[in-house]
Amino acid sequence: MSASVVSMGKLLRFGVSLDQDLLEPFDRLCRRKNYAARSEAIRDLIRKTLVEDEWQNAQGQMAGILTLVYDHHKHDLANRLMRMQHADHDIIVTTLHVHLDHDNCLEVLVLKGEAQQVCALSDRLIACRGVKHGTFSVSTTGRNLA
Repeated sequence: MSASVVSMGKLLRFGVSLDQDLLEPFDRLCRRKNYAARSEAIRDLIRKTLVEDEWQNAQGQMAGILTLVYDHHKHDLANRLMRMQHADHDIIVTTLHVHLDHDNCLEVLVLKGEAQQVCALSDRLIACRGVKHGTFSVSTTGRNLA
């Protein structure tokens, strides 16, 4: 990787060459997301990639958000989910339970702990028979990000 880098204290500047076909939609994205400058958007993209890479290695303390949608009338489902959560209570920071309608519930869990344990719990809860939809959004504790 070669780049002309200009150091300004801790802030470094470097040049990026892009095709116009890529730059124009990127600029539209920056405006739509209210970035003051391309640099802020690029920093966010770099951080996102670093967090995703951190999860690929699945080591150390990590954090994430798990969302589950399920029908609480399904045979013993709410109790099974609760038992699984109690078994791993040490990595569940908090939960939010919302009644979406008469049958369906949305549960949001904030998870923090060793990456492999967090991923394993998320996978078990999402795969639980009767869960209609589940997503796990990875994040970071922020320790390794500037």
